[in-house]
Amino acid sequence: MERMQQVVGRARAAFNSGRCRSLEFRLQQLKALERMVQEKEKEILAAIKADLHKCGHNAYSHEILGVLGELALAMDKLPSWAAPQPVKKNLLTMRDEAYICPEPLGVVLIIGAWNYPFVLVMHPLIGAIAAGNAVVVKPSEISENTAQLVADLLPQYLDRELYPVVTGGVSETTALLTQRFDHILYTGNSTVGKIVMAAAAKHLTPVTLELGGKSPCYIDKDCDLAVACRRITWGKYMNCGQTCIAPDYILCDPSIQSKVVENIKATLQEFYGEDVKSSPDYERIINKRHFKRIVGLLEGQKIAHGGQTDEASCFIAPTILTDVSPESKVMEEEIFGPVLPILTVKSVDEAIEFINRREKPLALYVFSNDKKLIKRVISQTSSGGVTGNDVIMHYFLSTLPFGGVGNSGMGAYHGKHSFETFSHRRACLIKDLKMEGTNKLRYPPSSQKKVDWAKFFLLKRFNKGRVGLAILALLGIVAAVVIKNHQSVLKRKALLIVLAVQRLGWPSEW
Repeated sequence: MERMQQVVGRARAAFNSGRCRSLEFRLQQLKALERMVQEKEKEILAAIKADLHKCGHNAYSHEILGVLGELALAMDKLPSWAAPQPVKKNLLTMRDEAYICPEPLGVVLIIGAWNYPFVLVMHPLIGAIAAGNAVVVKPSEISENTAQLVADLLPQYLDRELYPVVTGGVSETTALLTQRFDHILYTGNSTVGKIVMAAAAKHLTPVTLELGGKSPCYIDKDCDLAVACRRITWGKYMNCGQTCIAPDYILCDPSIQSKVVENIKATLQEFYGEDVKSSPDYERIINKRHFKRIVGLLEGQKIAHGGQTDEASCFIAPTILTDVSPESKVMEEEIFGPVLPILTVKSVDEAIEFINRREKPLALYVFSNDKKLIKRVISQTSSGGVTGNDVIMHYFLSTLPFGGVGNSGMGAYHGKHSFETFSHRRACLIKDLKMEGTNKLRYPPSSQKKVDWAKFFLLKRFNKGRVGLAILALLGIVAAVVIKNHQSVLKRKALLIVLAVQRLGWPSEW
């Protein structure tokens, strides 16, 4: 506990010094992070391989490439993201300065996940640094090699006081969560997500929870099955199924179930060859505990393909299950492994009803030649994100927010959305001390006339085609109000405006 107090205390003192607020400093730290990824690429790839049996090409594509892209975007766009954003004003604030100023939250905590142990720490870290925060980084202890590497590398490249790394397991994370943070971002499962949220609530700390759930994949009969199944196979079995937005199960018409199985089997042969176990492109389950959990989900199921396992190497072959019951164990929890159940539905309506009876998923996928059908599924369901006619790809578009809804999480990040997650949008209004006469509307004593004028200034909407004339006319009213006790002038101005409006064909009663 004392150690965590010291770590967070140093980070807060460093933040309070103000050194991480300047754009120059933030860009310097982001550049240093980019240099770390480039200079230590081999070490990063080796750590990921040790944790997940992932080959160099896949590790680079899944983890490093995305980090470098996020860094390039943040460094390029940070000046515009951090600039004050002017807002529209009403008639009473026309002469004032009104804007939104993004400011850092303070000291934030990022708790990473083990399935993509590098990118799921680095992506939010980039956003938090860009927003000007101090960041305590807690990588997952389950991917121990990558966690230790992150702990070793970050202090070599980034400010040690502002961006400390805490390693360890449940006890260390529990102690860390007793400390006060200004924001917490956690990636993992909903059970731990509730623990994180409960701990944060004690300090009224806002949270971003990137959780998961059972992401459905509906295949319409009107669809190119070969293309659809190739894309589904890629997304499902990538990283040995240990992807939070992998298709968890397939919904399709009974008439195409066998064709779906055959197309997926053909694609698996294309991707991994005859001997999947020896393929350099096929990863392993992270540890024996998760291996046993996934194997337990196969009990009593009809295996249409795969099912081979090897506990010693945590290998589970790509597996397809058919005629799966909605009440079966494999449909009760997120699979998070290379097992793909297929459930049959007779129509898109039944598919929508099935999806809506369950918790809101992190992702939802629809395959169809009919774009109207895809948009119908989108409009009648809810999920963190959606990809039509593909899987996972919405994750890679940084202009789209990545996050869950309901049981699959709250909040979002990626690109500018990361910057906004770790920023406070501060409302700023700067007035001068002139034109005090206009304030009589809000000062006592009150009267019906003041209420009527306030309604006019604040509630009135005008035809956009005549905005210029309306503004000029209203400026006349403002000028008249400024002249103290000259009510006759005010009345004449108002009469002139009414006459002008009538000539333009507007109704005299607006």
